[in-house]
Amino acid sequence: MTQEELAERVGVSRSAVAQWETDRAGQVGAHLTRIAQVLGVGAEYLLSGTQESARGDELALLRLYRACSAEDRALLLQTARRLAKG
Repeated sequence: MTQEELAERVGVSRSAVAQWETDRAGQVGAHLTRIAQVLGVGAEYLLSGTQESARGDELALLRLYRACSAEDRALLLQTARRLAKG
């Protein structure tokens, strides 16, 4: 994919992409999620070179966790830690 193609798909200028590639611009963070989507990888891959995305049940658990109150989150963490210990 060319810089022009990536720029068009992310919604930025080709110059912005060139600056990201040479570490001369700080705006890449604002577009990281969209860049990852366009490239078909996770944002963590762009940052670290590893792809360890949550999938399926993990995402469902994360969504449920985020929907809980702070008190319930603490209870869930405590329960998960106990279960992980076996």
